[in-house]
Amino acid sequence: MSLPPLAALRAFEAAARHQSFKQAASELGVTPTAVSHQIRLLEETLGVRLFDRKPRQVVLTDVGQELYPVLRDGFSSFAKAIDRIRNRPVSRSMTVSVIPSFAAKWLLPRLPRFQSANPDIHLRLHTSPEAVDLAGGVADVAIRYGVGPYPGLVAHKMFREQFVPLCSPALGLQKPEDLRNATLLHFDWLRPDDATPTWQRWGQVAERSDCLPNAGISFSDDSHAIQAAIAGQGVVLGSPVMVRAEIDAGLLVMPFGPEIKGHYYHYVHTGRGENLREVEAFGDWIMREVASSARIAD
Repeated sequence: MSLPPLAALRAFEAAARHQSFKQAASELGVTPTAVSHQIRLLEETLGVRLFDRKPRQVVLTDVGQELYPVLRDGFSSFAKAIDRIRNRPVSRSMTVSVIPSFAAKWLLPRLPRFQSANPDIHLRLHTSPEAVDLAGGVADVAIRYGVGPYPGLVAHKMFREQFVPLCSPALGLQKPEDLRNATLLHFDWLRPDDATPTWQRWGQVAERSDCLPNAGISFSDDSHAIQAAIAGQGVVLGSPVMVRAEIDAGLLVMPFGPEIKGHYYHYVHTGRGENLREVEAFGDWIMREVASSARIAD
C-alpha cells in the first residue's frame, strides 16, 4: 500500500485544523506557499479536492472532512507514542568490583534494598581478590580492603574490620586455654602485613601464645575456612560483621576474645565518567548501610 508523502499529510492536517494556510505555515515553520504546494500535491495524488479556497479562508470539502479526523487522530497517536518513548526512564548500569567474601557475606544480603530504591540502575558485580584498574574501565567502583591510600581515586572510608575466634557451639570452647585441644583454621592471605589476622598475632595480643596448638588446617578461600568452623572442624579467626547471620542462627559462637583489628574497607571510584550519578547513588547507599550496622567498630 502506497501512502502520500508525510509532509503533505502533515500540511493538510494543520491547515484543516486551523482552517488557514497561513496559520498552518506558522505552526510548521514554513511559508504559506509551501503549505499550499503540499496540499495541492496531496490533492493530485488522491485525485480529489480537499479544500474550497475562498478569498479570506479555506473550507474543507466533504472529502476533506472525511480525511481530516483520521489524520488528526493519527498524528495525535504519533505524538503520544513519541512522548512515552522520550520520557521512558533510561536503563542505567554500573559495575562494582569487590572481593568475593565481602560480596557474599556483606553486600549480597543488602542488595535488595538498593535495587528497591534504585530500580532503574542495572548493577553488575565483579568479584575478585585482586584490585582492578578502575581507570581502565574494568569496573566503575570498587570496595577495597587495605590501608590505602588510593592515588588518583576518590576514597570513602567505610568501616574497620575486626577478627575474633569463632567456632561451632558443639566444640564447647569457653576460654583461651581450651585452644590447646582444638584445631586452628588458617586463611592464606595474598599480601600479609602487620594487620593480617593470624593466630600468631592473636596470641600476642591476647597474651595466650602458650595456648596455641601446632596442628591446623590452611585454606586459600576464607569462606571455606568459615564453613569448616561451622562444621565443627576447628576454630577460625573471623569477622563478626561478615558472619552475623551465622552467629544469629547459632551456627557460630564467639567463645572468648580479644578482637584484633584489621584494615578498613573503602569505597573508591575515579570521580568521573558518564555514570558518575549512579556511582554516587550507590556510594550514598553503601554509607547509609554502614551507618545503620550495629557492629561497626571505629
